[in-house]
Amino acid sequence: MKLTVVGAGYVGLANAAVLAQHHEVDLLDIDTEKIADIQAGISPIADLGLPQLLKDNRDRLRATTDYASAFKEAEFVIIATPTNYDEDLGGFDTSTVESVIEQVLSVQPNASLVIKSTVPVGFTEQQQEYVLSRKGEADILFSPEFLREGRATYDTLHPSRIIVGFSSCSPNGRKKAEEFAKLMREASHETIVATEIVRSSEAEAVKLFSNTYLAMRIAFFNELDSYAAARGLDSESIIRGVCLDSRIGDGYNNPSFGYGGYCLPKDTKQLLANYRDVPNSIITAVIEANKTRKDFIAERVLALEPTIVGIYRLTMKEGSDNYRSSSVQGVMKRIKAKGVKVIVYEPTLQDAEFFNSKVINDLAEFKQLADLIIANRCSSDLDDVQEKVYTRDIFHDG
Repeated sequence: MKLTVVGAGYVGLANAAVLAQHHEVDLLDIDTEKIADIQAGISPIADLGLPQLLKDNRDRLRATTDYASAFKEAEFVIIATPTNYDEDLGGFDTSTVESVIEQVLSVQPNASLVIKSTVPVGFTEQQQEYVLSRKGEADILFSPEFLREGRATYDTLHPSRIIVGFSSCSPNGRKKAEEFAKLMREASHETIVATEIVRSSEAEAVKLFSNTYLAMRIAFFNELDSYAAARGLDSESIIRGVCLDSRIGDGYNNPSFGYGGYCLPKDTKQLLANYRDVPNSIITAVIEANKTRKDFIAERVLALEPTIVGIYRLTMKEGSDNYRSSSVQGVMKRIKAKGVKVIVYEPTLQDAEFFNSKVINDLAEFKQLADLIIANRCSSDLDDVQEKVYTRDIFHDG
């Protein structure tokens, strides 16, 4: 089967590499450097298991910038382009997805399109109606991804569940959704994978509510930690006691400076935007709680009266090279707004400055210059300067 994946980010790369185990896959992206790396069997991102999978499947995975050849004869086109939340629009900017749909229809009008990019509830249905209005035959599906940064390939190989949504106005939608679900099941390394075939709007809602629940859980344990820190209590003891309840469990309970990364900040905002006139309290509170947590962390750091604050890593967690919307940036901006000098240690960053703060790539020099180091997640790199480190990372789980 000829498959095409559009977008060589975490989601697109993981899906392309996994599907190339059994199928011919074209991976399309506009970034020529990424494409060159992938063609050479080199992973352009840090992700567990991805480099080996790219090498193993080089004969079946073709990276390209040519959309016409990529879409030609493709049976399924998986769209994994970025959809960032636009504050002015009050929702996701879905222009990249819409552009890909137009390109596919111009080359391969009978292809089935599977949107992996996170979109507002109702978007897929609207796009299917648009295709039908043009007398097109393409089926547009939505299949949410549930991938962790740095472990996207592993999670694609070992999915928690497979959900595929089809448009109610598409005559072949359910059949195509079942075909795609089978495709993903066969590519996984799991014997049994829970699968749901639903309407596209329900599938879109699953994605937004899943990520908002995770954000809510992070916010809950962060507020527990804020209370414990303010009252002089031991956060670890409280969290362990709470999580011994099997109904609560241990997931997403390690305090941090707030949730961040690719998905949670934008997905929570999009879900809130989807509510519009629907009464809500929790969804709004989750977003506000994340701001409050950063305020709290910044206040605690400032109370220590540091002269030079060192930011140890901008990335959200160990094993990831992504620092987009990382929570430590919010803390950093709050500290700088109070006139405190800030330096940054981030080995994945090539620039000399980050938000007008000097980047120190030599770890020893960084540790010497900073009289206080803040770390969203701890590392053995800081073992020799623990007396300088401020963190809320209790369980040190990366």
